Amino acid sequence: MNKLRAIQLFVRLAELGSFTRVAEQLNTSKSVISKEVSRLEEDLGVRLLHRTTRNVQLTHAGEGYLQRAREILAQLEAADSFVQDLQQAPRGRLKINAPMALGITELSRMFADFMRAYPDIELDIHLGDEDVDLVEQGFDLGFRASSQPLDLAYVGRPLTRFGYHVCAAPQYLQQHEPIVSVDDLRSHNCFEYSYFKGRNVWPLDDGVRIGGTLRVNSVIFMLTAIKSGLGLGLVPEFLCREALARGELVEVLPAARKPELTLYALYPARHFVPARVLQCIDFLEAWFLRQR
Repeated sequence: MNKLRAIQLFVRLAELGSFTRVAEQLNTSKSVISKEVSRLEEDLGVRLLHRTTRNVQLTHAGEGYLQRAREILAQLEAADSFVQDLQQAPRGRLKINAPMALGITELSRMFADFMRAYPDIELDIHLGDEDVDLVEQGFDLGFRASSQPLDLAYVGRPLTRFGYHVCAAPQYLQQHEPIVSVDDLRSHNCFEYSYFKGRNVWPLDDGVRIGGTLRVNSVIFMLTAIKSGLGLGLVPEFLCREALARGELVEVLPAARKPELTLYALYPARHFVPARVLQCIDFLEAWFLRQR
């Protein structure tokens, strides 16, 4: 017995309610269909249908089996579609959530390359540093940078890592007391990023409590204040790399122990993830690998 075909015939029969109608649709005989469904019942050891001269009705077992059989066929169809999509150039819409600073710097360059590689993908990108529910707001993909493992109801793929740097403008360092140790930061104007998990404790060596005249929910805003010589900040590498190279900023306490940020690609944990989402993540992994 071809069990899959028997299940397909049973589902079609339950939907149409007639051996005759199923036979006409499939261009076969009623006896062939009846035999296939009877073999399925024998294999299961239970009657799925009550047969009459005019129609068929589901038994209690048949109703439960129908629901599960439909799910099996739907999963099989989705599996076939997924593989077929992988063989084709990805197309469709991707709604993406990403942190503001990361989106403006690293991810903007990455997605420019992605758009050139996959011109049939329509990107709908939302930048913001607040926590959002990807499922509730309909996002296909999200990005989070964290120095700790994420405890979220999503599938997370690590893409790359970034370091932190304590940064100050040269003029700030010239006008203030030298910073030789982590403890020296307590007497300096250290800026606080609102969404930073440690709040006003910077994770340098064993940790140091900082204070200052600026608390802001944008790292880009904070970086401008640092460049202006107004104070210090603990800044992700991807944001301050170019300013350090140009001499606009100076790294303070380079030897202090600091955590690393891991960039994760997150997508809702569901049975069937669109092929374009997985292809996008594969592209991201390869792109960041080339940057190293």
